[in-house]
Amino acid sequence: MRCFITQHLNASGPQGSVPQSSVRQLSRMLAASLLAGSLVAGSLVGGPAMRATAQDAPSSIQPTGKVELVQDGFEFTEGPAWDEVNKTLYFSDIPANKIHRLAADGSLTTFTDQSNHNNGILITTDGRILGCQMDGQVAIYDAKTGSSTTVAGTYEGKRFNAPNDLVADSEGGIYFTDPLFRAPQPLPQDVQACYYVSRDGDVRRVTEGLPAPNGIGLSPDGKHLYVCPSQQAEMLVYDVSQPGRLSEPKTFCTLAQPDGKTNTGADGITLDEKGNVYITSNLGVQIFSPAGEPLGLVSFPQQPANVCFGGPEWKTMYVTARTAVYRVEMPIAGLH
Repeated sequence: MRCFITQHLNASGPQGSVPQSSVRQLSRMLAASLLAGSLVAGSLVGGPAMRATAQDAPSSIQPTGKVELVQDGFEFTEGPAWDEVNKTLYFSDIPANKIHRLAADGSLTTFTDQSNHNNGILITTDGRILGCQMDGQVAIYDAKTGSSTTVAGTYEGKRFNAPNDLVADSEGGIYFTDPLFRAPQPLPQDVQACYYVSRDGDVRRVTEGLPAPNGIGLSPDGKHLYVCPSQQAEMLVYDVSQPGRLSEPKTFCTLAQPDGKTNTGADGITLDEKGNVYITSNLGVQIFSPAGEPLGLVSFPQQPANVCFGGPEWKTMYVTARTAVYRVEMPIAGLH
C-alpha cells in the first residue's frame, strides 16, 4: 500500500474520466434547477408563482480544494466513517475481510482482519462503532480489540441476506439496508429490504420489495430517510413518522447518467449540516439540495463506492473508491 497524503488530483478527475456529454447532462440539470429556483415552491403545489429572493434559489456546491489521493493498494474500499474523538478515519476493505484506521498523520493500522466482510461503518455520537457485516449481521465492535458482537443477526428466525449500509437516529436506533450482494443462495430473506433495530434490540422490516437497497441516510431533523438503490436512477425518500415507521417512498432525485446508460444507480450517501445530499454514483459524487435539486458533481480517478465527512471542521469529504481512499475539502460541514 502506498501513501500519497500530499498528491493532488484535479477535482474533476483525470482527463476523460467522465464523458463530457455526461458533464453537460449534469450541467443542464443544474441550470434547470437554478432557473426553477427563481420561482417559489408554491407553484409546485398549485399556488401562484412568485419571484424568489437569492437565498431561496439553490446554488452550486463545488470543492474548495483539489482531490487528494490519501491511500491506495487495497482490494475494494467501502464504508468510510470519521471518529471525531481520535481524529481517525475508519474504512472497510471488503474482499480482504479487514477494517482499517487512517490517522491524521497518514499512518495506517488494521483495526480487524476478521470483519465478516464488513461493508458500511457507523460511529455514533456516543462513540459506538457499528458495522454491516455482509456475512449476515449488524455488529458492534470493541474499540480496543476490534472484536465484534452481533447486534442484529436474524429476522423472523432467518439470517439477513448481506447487510450493506447503516445510519443511526436520535433515539439510539439503527436503520440498515439488506440487499443481495455477497448473499448466499437461496436468499435467507425472501426480499431485499431495509430494517430498523431499536435501542432495545427489536428488529422491524420497514421496506420491502425494493431492488438493491444500498446507501442510507437521515436528514438533519430525522424526519426523512433516504435510500439509494443500486439498480435504478431514481433515489428514494421516506417520511419518518416515528422511529422505525415510514411513509410510502417518493422519488427524491434522479441521478445523471453515464453515456449510453439510462438506469444506473447509486452506492453510498452522506449529508451536510444544511441537509444537502451527497450520493456516490458511476460519475462521481452527485450533490442534491434537500428538495432534490442537482447542485454539483465531484468526480474522482476511480468510481466512488461510499462517502463521509470528517476532518478538523467536518469539511473534508472522504471517498472510498475501488482500490483507494481520496479526500477533498468542501465548503459546507458534514452532518455530525
